[in-house]
Amino acid sequence: MVTFLSSALSKRGVPGTRKIILQSASVVLVVLLALGISGSGPTDSQAHTAKPNIVFILADDMRKDDLKYMPKMRSVLKDKGMIFHNAFVSTPLCCPSRATIMRGQYAHNSGVWNIFGSRSGWQTYRAKGLERNNVATRLDATGYRTGLFGKYLNGYKGTSNKPPGWDKWFAHTGGVHYYDYKINDDGTVRHFGSTSADYETDVIANRAKTFIGTSVRTGKPFFAYVAPKAPHDPYTPARRDEHTSDGIRAPRLPSFNEKNVADKPPWIRKLPRLSDAKKAKIDNRAEKRAETLQALDDLVAGIVGKLGDSGVLSNTYVFFTSDNGFHMGEHRITWPGKGRPYEEDVRVPLLVRGPGVAAGRRAQEKLILNTDYLPTFMDLASAQTPGYVDGRSLRPVLKGNAVAWRSAVLLEAHDAPRNTPPYSGIRTSSGRKYIEYANGKKELYYLDRDPYELRNSYNPSDPPTALATRLQALKSCAKDGCRAAENRR
Repeated sequence: MVTFLSSALSKRGVPGTRKIILQSASVVLVVLLALGISGSGPTDSQAHTAKPNIVFILADDMRKDDLKYMPKMRSVLKDKGMIFHNAFVSTPLCCPSRATIMRGQYAHNSGVWNIFGSRSGWQTYRAKGLERNNVATRLDATGYRTGLFGKYLNGYKGTSNKPPGWDKWFAHTGGVHYYDYKINDDGTVRHFGSTSADYETDVIANRAKTFIGTSVRTGKPFFAYVAPKAPHDPYTPARRDEHTSDGIRAPRLPSFNEKNVADKPPWIRKLPRLSDAKKAKIDNRAEKRAETLQALDDLVAGIVGKLGDSGVLSNTYVFFTSDNGFHMGEHRITWPGKGRPYEEDVRVPLLVRGPGVAAGRRAQEKLILNTDYLPTFMDLASAQTPGYVDGRSLRPVLKGNAVAWRSAVLLEAHDAPRNTPPYSGIRTSSGRKYIEYANGKKELYYLDRDPYELRNSYNPSDPPTALATRLQALKSCAKDGCRAAENRR
């Protein structure tokens, strides 16, 4: 720049000004360099915009206490960010929960209750037009580069359909998970075989990391929705992880093989106590789940490592959670291990790291719900949250400056499993849980003194009127009304 200005002035024949201009140009050059402006290309860390990147990693059927099997994730997320001990899903079934994540709505507002049946969860989601207005389309419209990797919605199979709003689409669309499956790769269905290189969790991890690297090079902020199948059945570990957890037993909580279920609803009372053979089967399942989680642990560590290598980790929020929990013999429940309002099903792991999230911070008392992710992502992206959302942004909690917060969440299911009637329930921050079933049965637990839900305290002669009133408001709430009902004491 200095040479150019000096040469130009000499050609114009401006006498006695060369020294002055050289000094002025030097000052300008220093200022430009201080502002980060130069003729050289930007590095990766300079290329990303002020808007933060967002990586959302969603496990499948992972219990909160499964975190003990994932040391790498605890190191890169828990030790470097925030862990939530009161994170819940409102409807603890795969597809309804994932629709809630995508839309920020309770199931009674999204209308997605089912997994399969005459119309699958994905077909319902699509028929209601929800593919055209969700977290992907919203972030895409604000300038984010978006990508989905792994499981989409139950019933999405045998199709080359690529929903709007996704710049990169790499979704499971058929076959058995883990090996010998099909992926819709941006509209082209590809088959993956049974070699070690085909292991689905690893393939998803590699595609997500490629997406991160490509996004960084474009200079655009990105949103990566990473949804491996682990640790869902058939609980197939990577070959490198086979037999690494031999001998592990399922947790023996006080509710495991519950001795006295006389106070429970009839569909629980009908369950026999677990035989030795059933206990052995549950323990074998626990082994396979723990081994299957090892590749998921590698996925999380690999993605965080890729963010660091790409120079964008300091400007990226990484969320890790699950679509629902899972029963492992608690209350005599063996299969299916989800869909019910007990803590094992509705409580999930949640860890977050990112800009402004203090390392090692805990938010134990805050009730977090899967309605909260869409408004959180929109808030972090400095974008407007759509008016249909029932949840709230977690940003004040992540930043440590939340003052007021919800005191209750709604639990609900229309397609509950194995003779369990549809239900609606309320779970409060003080540890009270009240459930009403469609057939008139009711349950009431005081979790502060009965955390394993061993004693149903419901008494028809002394009903929990205040809880019942709040539940009525929650089960029909929408938008701002949901937040108001959740806040009401």
